[in-house]
Amino acid sequence: MRHGDAHRRFNMPKSQRRALFSNLTNALLTHEQINITLPRAKELRTFADKMITFAKKGDLNSRRMALSFLRDNEVVSKLFSTLAERYKDRNGGYTRVLKAGFRYGDAADMAIIELVDRDVNAKGAKDLARVAAEKAAAAEAEKSAE
Repeated sequence: MRHGDAHRRFNMPKSQRRALFSNLTNALLTHEQINITLPRAKELRTFADKMITFAKKGDLNSRRMALSFLRDNEVVSKLFSTLAERYKDRNGGYTRVLKAGFRYGDAADMAIIELVDRDVNAKGAKDLARVAAEKAAAAEAEKSAE
């Protein structure tokens, strides 16, 4: 019998798997597109779709469930405001997995997983803002040194 065989094991304990998919879901919801191996992308779909479904419900318990899995307030606020509004009329299928060839080092199947109707400017936006703030701070420090 196949009781409790719902997910892939990825040769790691349950706690490590949970942390891995929590972090991957955070990355996917933040950047809206990431490159990972194909089996991980296929498994990540279930977690990301579940989080978006929580966001569409929008009640306090759903927010707490999402926060207990994601453990990042910024991602949860984006999820419940931006993404919930974007997918309110869609009944499931919030992610897309595209095959992306093979990794050079070990020839692993690679894939791109992205949110359907994603914001193209979301990928790397946090890093761009950080770099711009660092440049502005450096310029301000340079002005004050003169």
